[in-house]
Order: sequence, then structure tokens, then C-alpha cells
Amino acid sequence: MKRSALKPFTLFSKLALWALILLISLPILSLGFSWHRIDSGLWQHLSDNLLLELLGNTFQLLLGVAIGTGVLGISLAWLVTRCEFPGRRWFEWLLFLPFAVPAYVLAFVFLGVFDYAGPVQSFFRDTLNMQGGLDIREGVWGVAFIMSLVFYPYVYLLTRSAFLAQPPNYTEAARSLGDSPFRAFWRVSLPLARPAVIAGLSLALMEVLADFGTVAIFNYDTFTTAIYSSWVDYRSLETAAQLSTLLLIIAATLIALEHYQRGKRAFHSGLPRQQTRYRLQGVKAIATWGYLSGVLLLAFGLPLIQLSLWAYQSFSGWDPRLSEWIGNSLILAVFSALLTVLIALILNAVIHNHPLSRLQTFGIRFTTLGYALPGSVLAVGVMLFLFEVDGLLDGGLWFSSGLFALVIAYMVRFMAVAFGPVESSFKTIKPSISEAARNLGASPLELFKRIYWPLLTPGLLTALFLVTLDILKELPATYLLRPFGWDTLAVRTFELSTEGLYEAAALPALVLMGIGLAGLVIIEVLRARAEKRRPISH
Repeated sequence: MKRSALKPFTLFSKLALWALILLISLPILSLGFSWHRIDSGLWQHLSDNLLLELLGNTFQLLLGVAIGTGVLGISLAWLVTRCEFPGRRWFEWLLFLPFAVPAYVLAFVFLGVFDYAGPVQSFFRDTLNMQGGLDIREGVWGVAFIMSLVFYPYVYLLTRSAFLAQPPNYTEAARSLGDSPFRAFWRVSLPLARPAVIAGLSLALMEVLADFGTVAIFNYDTFTTAIYSSWVDYRSLETAAQLSTLLLIIAATLIALEHYQRGKRAFHSGLPRQQTRYRLQGVKAIATWGYLSGVLLLAFGLPLIQLSLWAYQSFSGWDPRLSEWIGNSLILAVFSALLTVLIALILNAVIHNHPLSRLQTFGIRFTTLGYALPGSVLAVGVMLFLFEVDGLLDGGLWFSSGLFALVIAYMVRFMAVAFGPVESSFKTIKPSISEAARNLGASPLELFKRIYWPLLTPGLLTALFLVTLDILKELPATYLLRPFGWDTLAVRTFELSTEGLYEAAALPALVLMGIGLAGLVIIEVLRARAEKRRPISH
């Protein structure tokens, strides 16, 4: 858009913009101010007994999940985009289903099924007389395996799009020079898709850093569990904030590496293209079908079946508390999502319609960094920020003791999720259309109602559903910030599973998965409708 066509800021607009930016940014910035007071005794205990272990555990988990999600995401994406076999089109979309399964749900399902006292190992001992056993809680591999099954769709989604966008003549040229399909993949397709792979891995590893439920269920100590312990067990919010800054450094390092790699080797390939696929037959087709089915069975089928069995076995009538948990979850998720999308809409409207200084642009972009931060880190930052706000008033707990803290944490955490789809929708609006409407005397309200709203609706609805689903599954921030007695589906599922009450946890977990599935279907319908709309070019 030409700068001359942009409307200048009024003083009120500037103040309102900075108020929104500060509201979202200060909880993040407040972590840095926590170092003014250090609990030397607690830090001595941490450094002597836990800090090196926490670092080692966290990096081992990151490495394990990076390998697992990389292998799964890349291989699955290549098979559904470069090969032809029975059921390929179905698998292409079914492989997104693990998005609907929270990691902590899959964790307690695996424990219930594969732990020493579970049905699988009991069958081997009692029926096949195989003694010994396997402790899936021991070491990092069990946690890494479960997280890889849940988070591989991040790599799969982006890598699949990258493979589809690659010109087919690249691999055809490699094949004509005598390369096998695998060699063409290794030498041509994978290097071209590397930026997408790294971006997907970065998202998956951010989720690993943010995870609290899975590592807690497996008793695997990481920085996230240490943050919770410092806050809840040792009653030291400052130490929790200081640990959070260390975790923030790890997250920032991942972001920097991702940007460095993406900038170092960027490939531009455009829109999806018709691909030449290798037809798999016989043993290869059966092996491929078995591999994809196995991943789906472990990541989605197993939790769905086992949770249904547990729910059926334990069901003795509708529990009114379940209605309360569903209501609490939906109230929090929908209200917070609406507020988050509204702010994302305002910020994007400012970008689209007003000239911005570099500082203002940086401030708006800074508000989207919360998604890179674990929920536990944001919970600590929000509490520090709101304690200061309460202190500036009369010292009461006006803001830090209710749902307000949770809503702020959700806004900060998921602003990027809302910002992206809304920003993409704004980019489809041709500047000349709004200029023509203004020249014809349309008021700002008429301009928004007749032009912006119809074109922005798909992006707004997509953002709304994405944020709602993320909030419903969010555990660390909800668990740490919720008011006493305000339980949600995620919180109760986690609490019941950590107590070993898998049957009782099954029904709320199933409801969570059901809502997630419904959300995925709605998002896919919206995406399909948006693709049918002819984009308006600049």
C-alpha cells in the first residue's frame, strides 16, 4: 500500500496501540526484572543437586524429539506426496489427526497399556510365561517417543507443503540421471525442503519446552517441572521466574537457529504443483501402508480405543462435575479466544491502514513472541506483572487472584496463532478497493462492514477455532494460574491421570479429543472454502 493512502495516527490511536502492546509484552519483560532479588539458599540447592540434571534431561529430550519428529514428519510427508499406493489420499489427511490428542493424554494411555502392570506386559508374563519387564518410565526414550507421536504433525504439515510446492522437473532430472527414488529424495527433495523441515522442528521443540503434563506423568524432571516446583513447593515466585529466563534463553536460541538456517538457505517454489508419483506395488505398498497405519494407530487409534474402553467400564451415570469442567473450559477458551482474535484484528488493522514507525512495528511484532514461550514461563511472568499492578493499587489481589491472570496468559501465549490467519486475510484485500470506497464517501463502519468483514471472515474464524483449541489443551498456564476450584477438562484429566485413576480420566480426555477433532474438521472446511475464493492480488 502506498504511504500516501495510509491514514495518519491520532494521539488517541497511538495511546491505544501502545496500551495493547504493553498489555501483551509486559508479562514477558517482567521476567527479566526478577533477578533483583535472589534466594541464594534455594539457588545453592538447585545448582548443587538439580541444575545440571535439568539441563541434561531437557537437552536429551529435545534431541530425542527432534530425531523422532524429523524421521516421522519427513518420511510421512514424502510418502504421501511422492508415492502412489492404496489409500494415499485418505492417509494424507488422516495423518493430521494426532493434532487432536494432547501429549499428556497419550502419555497416561501409554502408561496404562504398556506399563509393567498394564495389559500388554501382563499378557506376556501370564500367557506366554515371559518373565522380566520393560519400564517405559525409565530414561528419556519413553517421553521422547510419545512426544514424537504427538508433535510430528508440525514437521509433516510444513514438509508436505514444501514437497508439494517443489517443481517436479527437479526430481525427474535426478531420476533421468540414474538416481533411485530414495537418492533423488536425499539429494534433491530434502535439501529444497530444509527450511520447512527446520521450521516444523522448531515448532515441535517449542512444544517440548512448553510441556508440563507429559514429563510430570513420567516423573521426568525438566526445566518446566522445576519452575512449577520452585513456585508451588518452595513458594519462591522469583526463583521460578529466574528459571523461566533460562528456559526463555533456550527457546530464543531455537528461534535464532531457525531464522539463521532459513535465511542461510531459502528456496522459493510457489504454489502446489502436480507431482509425478512413484507407484508402489506388492511388498513396498504393503510396507508403506503398514507403516502409515502403525503411526496412526499408536498416535490416534490407541488413545481413542483405550479411552473409550476405560470410559465405558467406569461409566455409572453422567457426572455433574463433568458438565462443570466442560463449561469452565469452554467459557475460558471461547472468551479468551474472542479477546485474542479481537486484539489481533485491531493490530492488523493498524498495520494495514496506518503508517508505522520502526518502533511501533517492532512493538506489534513483539506481541507475537509469546507462542515461543512455555505456558509455565508465561504464568510466572503474568503473576509477577499482576503482583506489581496490585501493589500499585492498594496491595490487594485485584488482578492476580482471578481469571484475569489466565486470560492475559492465554492472550500472550496464543497471540501469534491468532495474528497469522488474520494477517493473511488482510493481505488478500486490494488497497484500491478500500481507497475507492473512501473516495465514494463510505464511513469507516461501512467500509469494515461491506468490504473488510466478508474478506476477513475466513481468517478470523480460522484464528478463533485455532486459539480455542490451543487454550482447551493448554495445561501449564491453566494449572498454575486457575483460581482454586476452577477445574477444566485439561486440569482434571492431568490430575486424575497422575493419581493413576486412568478410568476416571478417560471421559474428560475423550471430550477433549472430541472437541479437538471437531475443531480440525471445522478448520479444514474453512480452509477449503477459503481456497475456493479467488484471492485479490495487490
